[in-house]
Amino acid sequence: MNIFSKAIVLAVGTVIGSMAHAADYTFTFAHVLTEDTPNARAAVVFKEEVEKNSDGRIEINIRPAAQLGGDVEIIEQTQMGLVHIAIPPTGNLANFNEQMYLFDLPFLLKDDAAMKRVLDGEVGQELLGTLEANNLHGIAMWGAGFRHMTNNIRPINGPADLEGIKMRTLQAPTILATYRAYGANPTAMAYVEVYNGLQQGVIEGQENPLANIASMKFYEVQKYMTLTNHAYHTYAAIMNKQAWESLPEDLQAVVQDAMIVGRDAARAFTEEDESKILANIEGQIEIQELSPEGRAAFVEASKPIYDDFREKVTPALMDKAIALANGE
Repeated sequence: MNIFSKAIVLAVGTVIGSMAHAADYTFTFAHVLTEDTPNARAAVVFKEEVEKNSDGRIEINIRPAAQLGGDVEIIEQTQMGLVHIAIPPTGNLANFNEQMYLFDLPFLLKDDAAMKRVLDGEVGQELLGTLEANNLHGIAMWGAGFRHMTNNIRPINGPADLEGIKMRTLQAPTILATYRAYGANPTAMAYVEVYNGLQQGVIEGQENPLANIASMKFYEVQKYMTLTNHAYHTYAAIMNKQAWESLPEDLQAVVQDAMIVGRDAARAFTEEDESKILANIEGQIEIQELSPEGRAAFVEASKPIYDDFREKVTPALMDKAIALANGE
């Protein structure tokens, strides 16, 4: 065999070898978060876990930073199978599944312990199961920490201080209704448009967890921030139903386990980042804690929201979530 023939054999062997080691399943994982945020970093942890523990049989292609559109568009693409994996906020998912309104009820979860009891327990699993009707398979509840309020008009020490402020929110009926109840003028706007909206005065305030406030530099175009901890910013880790069902049981277990690892990584990254974020932005925006009296006023003003969304969430699920949140 001459050198030329040997080269052909070697090239063909290389191609065949690479084909033999090609992934059996290739999935697109889309989200709107910038790559430095806790959940975007956790998505990479998920990818690494899946690819390692599937022995390369599953390949995950991450498309971050709204490359494939906003959260609503990503949900729709996941339903159609154009995207296979996503972590949209439950506030956006509520546009497709009304029971998801639950997680955006204000002041439902007072701390991380309450959050874990509700999201990781019976209530979270029940809600994930309802997504099958939306051609989605719910796997786990991720999240980005508790949301806080910022604005350019005045410090927020109670609901009365929100009167007339143009607040940006998710495209989420629960959140829009909440700010209307507080007397604000809420408007839904895509996450990637918020900085410009604040800069141009189209909106005067917004709410987000610290990681999002820092990564999008909202503190550059806002004067006041109150650490309200008024709602946990919950993401649902979902897959297209057909993509999930295409996996054999052993690989479903790999994906399921990796989602839990990713969820826990996101929470750990969030906890690590939050104290650093406050130190870094202090002096660039006026920061205040919400007092016990201010919190009590917000809780009282929030009661009509629970009444308005009780039937949509279902009374049984709402009561169960409230009991778990209170440690009952």
